[in-house]
Amino acid sequence: MNGRSKIRNIKELAELAGVSTGTVSRALAGSHLISLKTRERIQALADEHNFRPNALARNLRTQRTGAIGVLIPLGHETGQHMSDPFFITMLGLLADALTERGYDLLLSRVIPTDDLWLERMTSSGRVDGVIVIGQSDQSATIDAVAAHYHPLVVWGGYSTGQTHCSVGSDNRLGGDLAASHLIAQGCERIAFFGDPKAQEIAHRLDGCRDAMARAGLLDQLTVLPAHLVAEAAHPDIASFLGHADQRPQGIVAASDVIAMSALRVLAEQGLSVPEDMRVIGYDGLAMSEQTVPRLTTISQDLNEGAGHLVDMLLRRIAGEETDSVVMEPRLIVRMSG
Repeated sequence: MNGRSKIRNIKELAELAGVSTGTVSRALAGSHLISLKTRERIQALADEHNFRPNALARNLRTQRTGAIGVLIPLGHETGQHMSDPFFITMLGLLADALTERGYDLLLSRVIPTDDLWLERMTSSGRVDGVIVIGQSDQSATIDAVAAHYHPLVVWGGYSTGQTHCSVGSDNRLGGDLAASHLIAQGCERIAFFGDPKAQEIAHRLDGCRDAMARAGLLDQLTVLPAHLVAEAAHPDIASFLGHADQRPQGIVAASDVIAMSALRVLAEQGLSVPEDMRVIGYDGLAMSEQTVPRLTTISQDLNEGAGHLVDMLLRRIAGEETDSVVMEPRLIVRMSG
């Protein structure tokens, strides 16, 4: 075989290198069982002859696909899309982290019509593990799969006794921080905008109630189950705030997107923020710095969260046990609150 001939498979590369096919396979995979000098020599021969190992064949041998499933279940908000600012931010962070670890990302937006939506992905043989973004109203389904499928990690709130491994902020504390700040600014009548059918949003509402109860103002808290989609949230918020007799002095929004819809409605109704009403969002998205006025928000540190999700999933793929991570949220005070 001369220096210009094309190598078609690992066997031919092994013959050229004068080693076994197993040595070549391990060397190209970067195994430290093979000396660095041998790995570099075999890689140089492969590069010289433009040889690339067949990924499918390698995956069949290792029983790995090289792909991670990322699912977004929308049981409580079927009109939400992957273009949502929160999803775009989280997906970008996950894609970067997974790519750096050598994995592809298989993305799916799911409108649950039965209890098998997660089982179909985990049993498909298409992925090595699954990340679910948000429990929505599907916690029971996620727990049922997590009981027998180990490489599964979920972004979302933590509830005592849950089976699945989750990463997320302390949503109850976040809601408490938001309401406590509004109370400290003199707000007595506070409205919570968000649909508590979703677990994370329910926890944020519980935190608001905690703060209001401590201040003796629980009867002054009202709840508008606003949509997470801006276009859908706008008319409900406009109707709610259109009645002067029931207007709150402050709003805790379950997301930055809902908070931005509230800012738009208040501007349309000729009300000033924060003079006439204070508004606090939740998520800490980059775009919250670009609103007018700049949005006060509860930050979840999505960059740290995405890192935890990927790290814990890969550890679970390797057979490790991992505990859920509850990150501490942070109040970012800007001009709206």
